[in-house]
Amino acid sequence: MWKNLKKRFWKWRGVFVVVPATTGIILGLRFAGILQPLELAAYDLFFQLRPSEPTDNRIAIVAIDEPDIQKYNSPITDETLAKLLTLIKQQQPIAIGLDLYRDLPIEPGHKQLVTIFESTPNLIGIRKVVGNQNGNGVAASPILEKLNQIASNDLTLDGDGKIRRVLLSVKDRQDKTIASLSVALALAYLKEKNIELEVLDAEKQKYKLGKATFVPFESNDGGYVRADMGGYQILSNFRNFKDGFRTVSLTEVLEGRIPKDIFRDRIVLIGVTAESSSDYFITPYNGTSFGNSFLTTSGVTIHANIASQIIGNALDGQPLLRVWSKPIEILWIATWALISGLICWSRRYAGTQNSAKRTLLQRLPFATLAIAILAVGLTFGSYIAFLGGWWIPVVPSLLALFGSAIAVTSYIARSANSLRQIFGRYLTEEVVANLLETPEGLNLGGEKKQVTLLFSDLRGFSALFEHVTPEQGVKAISLYLDVMTEVIAKYKGTINEFVGDGIFVMFGAPIQRDDDIQRAVTCAIAMQLAMTEVNEKLAVMQIPALGMGIGLHTGNVLAGNIGSQRRAKYTVMGSTVNLASRIESYTVGGQVLVSEAILNAVKSIVRIDAQLRVKPKGFKEAIVMFGIGGINELALPEDKETMVTLSQPIALTWRILEGKHVKSKELTGNLFKLSSNNAEIRVAINLEPLTNLQIAFIDFKSDKQMDYIYAKVVEVNREDMSHCWIRFTAVPPAVAEWLYDLRQSTVVIPDSYEETD
Repeated sequence: MWKNLKKRFWKWRGVFVVVPATTGIILGLRFAGILQPLELAAYDLFFQLRPSEPTDNRIAIVAIDEPDIQKYNSPITDETLAKLLTLIKQQQPIAIGLDLYRDLPIEPGHKQLVTIFESTPNLIGIRKVVGNQNGNGVAASPILEKLNQIASNDLTLDGDGKIRRVLLSVKDRQDKTIASLSVALALAYLKEKNIELEVLDAEKQKYKLGKATFVPFESNDGGYVRADMGGYQILSNFRNFKDGFRTVSLTEVLEGRIPKDIFRDRIVLIGVTAESSSDYFITPYNGTSFGNSFLTTSGVTIHANIASQIIGNALDGQPLLRVWSKPIEILWIATWALISGLICWSRRYAGTQNSAKRTLLQRLPFATLAIAILAVGLTFGSYIAFLGGWWIPVVPSLLALFGSAIAVTSYIARSANSLRQIFGRYLTEEVVANLLETPEGLNLGGEKKQVTLLFSDLRGFSALFEHVTPEQGVKAISLYLDVMTEVIAKYKGTINEFVGDGIFVMFGAPIQRDDDIQRAVTCAIAMQLAMTEVNEKLAVMQIPALGMGIGLHTGNVLAGNIGSQRRAKYTVMGSTVNLASRIESYTVGGQVLVSEAILNAVKSIVRIDAQLRVKPKGFKEAIVMFGIGGINELALPEDKETMVTLSQPIALTWRILEGKHVKSKELTGNLFKLSSNNAEIRVAINLEPLTNLQIAFIDFKSDKQMDYIYAKVVEVNREDMSHCWIRFTAVPPAVAEWLYDLRQSTVVIPDSYEETD
């Protein structure tokens, strides 16, 4: 058991060692307060991204703006204020908040103002409870204080001068609790709606107000660290200031230029908004993100917003900003570190082969894309949670995500075995060991050496993909490559690369042996025999049988590390490689074609089934190729079939295939003889051996055309080259059934068919 645990730990050592250390560092930074400015900046950004809200019609503001001050002076006289309050009272507002200091008379009109104060029970004045830098507050109006109609207008500022917390109440020097102006106004409004404050837990200061439950802010809530928690504070959840409140100026009220009943059944706040006033503050909305421009916000507007927030919480169920407990927050941060670490560690051996053929997006490592997507998801999810009333720490989580990825990647880079760093692209440990013994072979460049090359390719696999689901196609190619890889490894071949359904194998590079050619041919025969196993498994998956062609050639190549200093690959280059690939292109399914150089080395131990002579494009002289049916005791079934002569020729159309391209010119012909894999046809023009064709059969009886049949010319009549024999390389399942029925229903005139020279 201990041994298994040790193995598991070692397998995931990068996660078990690095992730906890990274998490610990991030948490240390978090609780030391180093991340607080970044987290508060993210908090502000979430506010600025918030969708705007409609005007809150429950609150109206009488703003004393710059023109009012020029007209009525600053501060306004008691006479002007008394006249203003009289006009407001006439519309019967629920509550009036006077955000103006009135601790001293401002003549003329003081007696008139006192009368208004004494006759207005829904008027609430202000005092500054918390002292300024000199330690002094500002007293309230003696009349309003005597009537107990006083509230605090203090606001809580963060270190950067922004208001992100709401001070609901504060105690004065006599230990008397003074509600804030916004709370006093909100409670008065809610009382009219039969909603009053309920005590849920006096010790924990937990209160219920309508649909909202209030708990006090603590010094380490959200992104804060050791914040001042004096008084009863909550996190601000300001409404969007862009829509604001219904606002009229002092002059408009005094001159009667206001809408009818603008103050009726509302909270009315009176305060200075003139720019020359010092009653301006910064909120999370005061920024320039995403093209929005916010300057500063007047104090009276902030009190209106806080009152609107409290009323919205109690009446409308709008969420209060809540935070997670510290254990949950720690678990959240650790989870993102773990996810990031697991992704990077699990992808530590992932390669980037053939990156030049990939798009820019495909070239990016999976781990990089995954981490980027997770970061976007984390940020977006935190924003959605914020809209729902939860302040989830996004900066520590993002740092954990990226920090863990960087730390695990660095750990891999520092501790990864040089064997895997340098030779991760080789398939066998034997290859790696040999190269380490000759380290000069690691340099860019290479050496000239004799290598035997094997190219294999499935016949008709591209056409098959058109008739099966992508999932089936992937399963089929994976099954094929798994089986072939085992066979190649058995005969000590080195797979240079997979190209689609093709395999490029080397014998003699980087390790050279005396029997490279013999092992290469034996491997080719074994691969063809293994196709029986592949096709049996494909039949279970209801996928048609596949055929594979294999071509081999041996000769001198340039073998070594080819590429740049940043990216190199061990491979081979030269005309030998081109010829080996060309030989494979001449094969049909189930066939092994070798060059004359190969045959000369193994002639005494192989069975030769066919001989072909062709002149490939780009080659000065014709080459001779030989079909190999066996080597030593390993042999393929002999390719003999019974051809049947059709009672009536079948019309066909055909086009020539050059590489993967179909020539546009369509020609006609007739099918005369047929076997399971071969056919005898006559066409209008002469054809060369090994020409690839795309054929369509025309069945006049059923008025059907059978399309997308692929074949290769394997033999031509030298006296009449329009008369030739073809080998089917890809036949759709429906066409295969039709051809089978055609053979069974025809008058059988047997002919023996066998490939000849």
